[in-house]
Amino acid sequence: MKLTILGGGGFRVPLVYGALLGDRAEGRVTQVVLHDLDGDRLSAVTRVLAEQAAGVPDAPEVTATTDLDEALKGADFIFSAIRVGGLEGRANDERVALAEGVLGQETVGAGGIAYGLRTVPVAVDIARRVARLAPDAWLINFTNPAGLVTEAMSRHLGDRVIGICDSPVGLGRRIARVLGANPREAWIDYVGLNHLGWVRGLRVAGRDELPRLLADRDLLGSFEEGKLFGVDWLQSLGAIPNEYLHYYYFNREAVRAYQAADKTRGAFLKDQQAHFYEEMRRPDAHALKAWDRTRAEREATYMSENRETAGAGERDADDLSGGYEKVALALMRAIARDERTTLILNVRNKGALAVLDGEAVIEVPCLVDANGAHPVAVDPLPDHATGLVCAVKGVEREVLAAAESGSRTTAVKAFALHPLVDSVNVARRLVEGYAEVHPGLAYLR
Repeated sequence: MKLTILGGGGFRVPLVYGALLGDRAEGRVTQVVLHDLDGDRLSAVTRVLAEQAAGVPDAPEVTATTDLDEALKGADFIFSAIRVGGLEGRANDERVALAEGVLGQETVGAGGIAYGLRTVPVAVDIARRVARLAPDAWLINFTNPAGLVTEAMSRHLGDRVIGICDSPVGLGRRIARVLGANPREAWIDYVGLNHLGWVRGLRVAGRDELPRLLADRDLLGSFEEGKLFGVDWLQSLGAIPNEYLHYYYFNREAVRAYQAADKTRGAFLKDQQAHFYEEMRRPDAHALKAWDRTRAEREATYMSENRETAGAGERDADDLSGGYEKVALALMRAIARDERTTLILNVRNKGALAVLDGEAVIEVPCLVDANGAHPVAVDPLPDHATGLVCAVKGVEREVLAAAESGSRTTAVKAFALHPLVDSVNVARRLVEGYAEVHPGLAYLR
């Protein structure tokens, strides 16, 4: 089975390959094709994968190419993990937004809109090529903003594109762990959009254990979200929000923390990864060790400004192992082998969440089999959550409209309507600022 990874020179590719090395079942991936526009990054990642595969019998064969069409032909599965504009683009997203006093995070608020505006045209081009060159392939989207990009691609690939994220999985795992339950045996009642969702229940053997957690202040305050959001707020909500909702519920504090930081997250990762890729230019460098060292630092500093603001301390060791590659492998297994399972995924709504139309991509539990991912109908959200979901989905739709039409006016509307952008004039300045630093936004007129 052939797996093509778009963005194959990306830093997190070894996580995917490591998961593939542990798969010994029939029908597993035997060929991995890495595609990237940057040949040096491809070479660096290929070295890491070669060291990972050393001594592993029948490891998937790895090839690399800068030819997109060649990479797509004959693929059974395609992972899209591209970053349009690179980490320099992410750092610029943050800088322009923070100068206006609004959030520049890569998926939330102004930064997420800017990232979406320059990513959607590229993602749509990829989707069209997949439809032409690999019509039977399943495309699994890692590219952020994951829900927005998945919806853009679904207009050309239908249900054959599925978005994944490790945030809901990690949240469900932490809740189960603190309750003493096995995450594999728990049903997680999670609903929302990507990076905008809530766990409303966790059922083990038919019993919802979440009320027990919410009633126990010591237990509730003992894990990441309890520390991040605070016990009182979680009890008020009656649910456990995705960690990215910290940017909404504590927006002023988050913006101040990011403005006060020595470097934004994007700037930090840009410098950190530049050092790694530079190290890989040395023929004597130990690729896997260098990658492991860099990854450990990356994971330990994840959302560090938010945790500092909340006094949450350092991340637990159990939360540093990643997880999105495991979701991807489980998804591929379920489809390729008809190994039916339940996963939280980004898919077209199809009536699962009544407040949104059927084409809207949402993040909910899905039953997965050989025919793809099927969203499970969920109970309505409370009004406060419905308002956020509808507002952000409305913004996503304006981003898609701007990307399709090239209308700068529509782009301004997308920024202005976002709950975390507090002025139409700020929205206009954001569009001007982003157009100056991102050549990829030259299409906006």
